[in-house]
Amino acid sequence: MKKSLFNDLIKSIKEARDISDGKKKPSRHFTVTPIDIKTLRKELKFSQTQFADIIGIPVATLRNWEQGRTNPEGPARVLITALKNNPQGVIKAINS
Repeated sequence: MKKSLFNDLIKSIKEARDISDGKKKPSRHFTVTPIDIKTLRKELKFSQTQFADIIGIPVATLRNWEQGRTNPEGPARVLITALKNNPQGVIKAINS
């Protein structure tokens, strides 16, 4: 490893420790708001089976999401966000 990269790594570790200890504020803060999937599904007037079929997941997974036991991640979260923002466009694209 190049010495400059190693020094950058050490600097980052020290900065992370200072943030963790409350000595320094983070430069950025991210907040992830969970999507209310049950409300979205009802607004779109789909049954659990229909909604699960549209996004290609088992109904049991959808139920877990709706009941807050688990949350969608990765591509599923992106697809659900797209459905929330443009349901007709996403459904049209899926059915093409």
